[in-house]
Amino acid sequence: MIRFGALALAFFATASSPEVIFSVPEQHRLVEGIATDGETIWLSSVLDRTILVRAGGATDSFALPAGTSYPLGLAWDATRGWLWVATDCPDLPDIPRCDSGALIALDRTGQLMASVSPGEGFHPGDVSAAGGGVFVSDGLNGAVYRLRGDTLETLVAPGVGRSAQGSALTEDGTRLVVADYGRGVAMIDLATGERTLLPMAGDRPLRGLDGLVRVGADYYAVHNGSSPGSLVRFRIEGAAIDVAVIHHGAPLVDPTQIASDGAQLLIVADAGWPGASDPQAPHRGPDTVVALPLR
Repeated sequence: MIRFGALALAFFATASSPEVIFSVPEQHRLVEGIATDGETIWLSSVLDRTILVRAGGATDSFALPAGTSYPLGLAWDATRGWLWVATDCPDLPDIPRCDSGALIALDRTGQLMASVSPGEGFHPGDVSAAGGGVFVSDGLNGAVYRLRGDTLETLVAPGVGRSAQGSALTEDGTRLVVADYGRGVAMIDLATGERTLLPMAGDRPLRGLDGLVRVGADYYAVHNGSSPGSLVRFRIEGAAIDVAVIHHGAPLVDPTQIASDGAQLLIVADAGWPGASDPQAPHRGPDTVVALPLR
């Protein structure tokens, strides 16, 4: 995983810290994506190609359909009633190489409903769904796509960005905010395709963001450009962002993805990437999913 320098921002005092709500069993060594419909929580267990389902205090699971790759980012599509999954073959010792991945959709039982790709060399990592729109990003070349019918339309061409991660629609649904790990936060006008980088104060880019979710006018993101990670919040003010660190450090040991059920933020706090990449590195801890109440 790419690492950048420590996040140098002022801390924002919160009334509470993230609390552990779910510890994924140890056999699921690498947990990346998270999504929710407000009641059910879905998690992607990467190495065993499994979607974990947490509902009513009980945990279930289903394997990805045959012929699909490894699950990474997740997004619940309330319009279609589908779970979108970015699937690919991440560069890990236990995973064979592949030419490209795909964006797939599953129903609640795990049945394959759709599979789309813009072509060879597509390596999706994150997906978002809101207002009937579905957006997927490529972490290897910075490309961003929008679902149009049964095809993926290019919003940001490969090579324009560096490593596109999480995305979120603006409140009015006319623009898409994208966290590019190496370039910073960008905003895309969905009507014109115009891409605008949104720096922090001092014209500095906010690099190292992974998961991203919008709650009202606020955008919450996981910063894992240094270890341990942080939860940050920003608002868009003109052509810039105003950023604050909401929480830094434990239990955000190796945070990746984030979701919201309307009342709280749900964060994959310790995904397990170091242990999956290097057998000698520490493996994923028990504090897998944490929650932070929204004020």
